[in-house]
Order: sequence, then structure tokens, then C-alpha cells
Amino acid sequence: MKNGTVELDELDRRILNALQQDASRNNNELAEAVHASPPTCLRRVKRLTELGVISRQVAILAPEKLGPALTAIVEITLDHQGAERLAEFEAMMKPEPAILQCYRVSPGPDFILILQLADMQAYHAFAHRVFGSYANVRNVRAFFSVHRSKFDTRIPL
Repeated sequence: MKNGTVELDELDRRILNALQQDASRNNNELAEAVHASPPTCLRRVKRLTELGVISRQVAILAPEKLGPALTAIVEITLDHQGAERLAEFEAMMKPEPAILQCYRVSPGPDFILILQLADMQAYHAFAHRVFGSYANVRNVRAFFSVHRSKFDTRIPL
């Protein structure tokens, strides 16, 4: 490990790429896909999980199959950007189920949030409750997705 990063060999990369493609494979299927023995594959996956490289395995849902939904990309600028105030804002956003992603960014706004809500009425209620109640929010700028042409969760290795 260098600077908190994990050194990966070619087999680790093959395993991670295969899991990013389809994490539902059982160990035997994964081992066959990456050309390794099942015990070796199982050990590697366990090691990568313990090291935090694999942080979790989830099902990725297709929002368009679940009914009407609104994706909002929201820029947030705070009045005061001290480290403590930035961390305070992040902590306040974490428990909000509508917030799928929260990024601290620079330059420009302080944060970019990706939200998934039922509709515009739900967005307005959310914005009023969450952003309106936090005194340190100076500016909120929202963009609403009209079409998603690409979505991927894979990290190129």
C-alpha cells in the first residue's frame, strides 16, 4: 500500500473488472471468467473486500422502470467555507435518502449533489426543507435531467 492506495496485480484487475460488470456471479463463474482457480479467486475477493477496494455489492436499478422520477443535479454554494462548515454540510446531507451522490468541488460552487425524487413538487418540498433550513446555504442552482444517455458505475482499471 502506497499513500493509502492498494497495489493491484493483473489478476486483481481482472477480478475487479469482472465484478464491476456483473457482481452476481458465484465464485466458480467468476474464477472461470478471470482464468483463476476458485480458491485463488475467493481469497483475492476476500482480500480486496478487507482492504476496502470492494466497498459493497449492490443491485443497480433502472429508474425508468419504477415509475415517474426526477433527477436533479444541484449546485450548492455556502456562505462560509471553513473546513468545519464544509464537513457540517456533508454530515447534514448524508442521511437524506433523495441524495444519491454528494461531491465537494472546486472551483465554482462548494458542492454538487445528485438527487432522485418523484417529481418537481417533491423537489420543491425537499429544497425548502433541506436547503432552506440551513442558514449557511448562500446559493442553490438546480438542473433537471430530461434524458440520461449514459450511466455507468465502473471505474476503469
